Amino acid sequence: MTSTQQRAELQRQIWQIANDVRGSVDGWDFKQYVLGTLFYLFISENFAIYIEGGDESIHYAELTDDVITTDIKDDAIKTKGYFIYPSQVVFKYC
Repeated sequence: MTSTQQRAELQRQIWQIANDVRGSVDGWDFKQYVLGTLFYLFISENFAIYIEGGDESIHYAELTDDVITTDIKDDAIKTKGYFIYPSQVVFKYC
């Protein structure tokens, strides 16, 4: 089997898996759900990295919401334009 044939077979299998996963949901609706989820994953990961500021001893996603002060929240909104509580962060560390 040539490289082109292998690639075509892989693409076919990936599409089949995607179709099986989405079931009877319309492709457009499924795409909107997936893109929204990926966007939220991106902004929550980005926010956690911002809050941690490169300090490897801090893991924002593992903190409790009650450690967040009004000053922290206001500063994040002014700087980033949004705020996400630790319990709402999708990105979890391995």
